[in-house]
Amino acid sequence: MSVPTVPPGRDPVSHVAIVTDSAADLAPERASSLGISVVPLAVSFGTENFRAGADLTTAEFWARMTAPDAPFPKTAASSPGDFQAAYQACFDGGADAIVSVHVAGTLSGTLKSAQIARGMLPDRDIRVVDSTSASMGEGLLAELGVDLASRGVGAAEIARILTERAADLNVYVALDTLEYLKRGGRISGAQAAIGTLLSLKPIITIKDGAVEAAERVRTRMKARERVAELLTARPVERLAILYTPPSEPADFRADVIARMPGGVDAAQVTVDVVGPSVGPHLGPGCLGGVVLYRRA
Repeated sequence: MSVPTVPPGRDPVSHVAIVTDSAADLAPERASSLGISVVPLAVSFGTENFRAGADLTTAEFWARMTAPDAPFPKTAASSPGDFQAAYQACFDGGADAIVSVHVAGTLSGTLKSAQIARGMLPDRDIRVVDSTSASMGEGLLAELGVDLASRGVGAAEIARILTERAADLNVYVALDTLEYLKRGGRISGAQAAIGTLLSLKPIITIKDGAVEAAERVRTRMKARERVAELLTARPVERLAILYTPPSEPADFRADVIARMPGGVDAAQVTVDVVGPSVGPHLGPGCLGGVVLYRRA
């Protein structure tokens, strides 16, 4: 777990720390450079238990996930005690308030754990935000929170803005199969069977905190082209390309950038591999992205 420090020259009395969880898919070095504290969710392979990003790296996860005869991984929410420890570390590091941004409460018990931990520190200013999303959906909001905090915006206002901006998030991912969503309990067996029988490549989205099929197309190439169209349908403020091995995201990123309206700086389009907290539900061979659309 990375613990944010107060940057040189910043008054610690006015410092708002940003906390998220490992379902945000923020690479450890990226989270550390931004001063974001990441609370790990639990991941298990059979009887082996790990903390995502802490004692199981993304590379290690995918090596296990794709190994022959590997048990299907299961994920579990962070505990309230994990959040209490993370919050206390932030306050010990000089923060006077925290904004805690998390995976949709409809998808994980992690948000509830964060809310319980907030109640365990009743005299502290802790604001818990439901991203209504997952992966870099919450990651982009956490990064926006860092930007706002660096400009001196208070915790209450940051939480309000992030809650409001969650409506501008869209997730679109082209899956190789629906089997992993079925195994993880995110869709029914009947939904998965329909896609398999018709040999369709599903495009999923997250709407109001629920995983839904956005579209189904016939080939992997057409699915990826359609995802690029969906991600760039409106002017883009921030965009994160998401992939799971063995997909290669470079050409897809270039296609997305070429399609973006409004001349967005390509540096704002990051590439992020899906990690141990979300990866079990998507499976190998996925490609897509999360976009924060620009407000008029």
